[in-house]
Amino acid sequence: QFELVESGGGSVQAGGSLRLSCAASGPTFGGSIMGIMGWYRQAPGKQRESVALIGYDGNADYSASVKGRFIISRDNAKNTVYLQMNNLQREDAAVYYCNLRRRDSNTWGQGTQVTVSS
Repeated sequence: QFELVESGGGSVQAGGSLRLSCAASGPTFGGSIMGIMGWYRQAPGKQRESVALIGYDGNADYSASVKGRFIISRDNAKNTVYLQMNNLQREDAAVYYCNLRRRDSNTWGQGTQVTVSS
């Protein structure tokens, strides 16, 4: 019913920055998609973990490991969520997934790779 398309992943040196984008499409209410949007990541051999979440009202929540370095934002008119990642470290390397969680559905993007080299 909903589709999420991510972009912006890539390779960066430690200390660098990347910006991820995730565009949502599907049924809207007044043109906007309601629900909590967020970013998760999964490194090889590890479980998928929450990175940052943002509500329709803009309230955001971050994992302790990225707080102060990553910023999540949301443009409800474009149904797009962003993740600005600053001061990237090797432990941030993973596949990053966009997520849209609603009462009646839970949708994932296809994932975008982030590689951090020292």
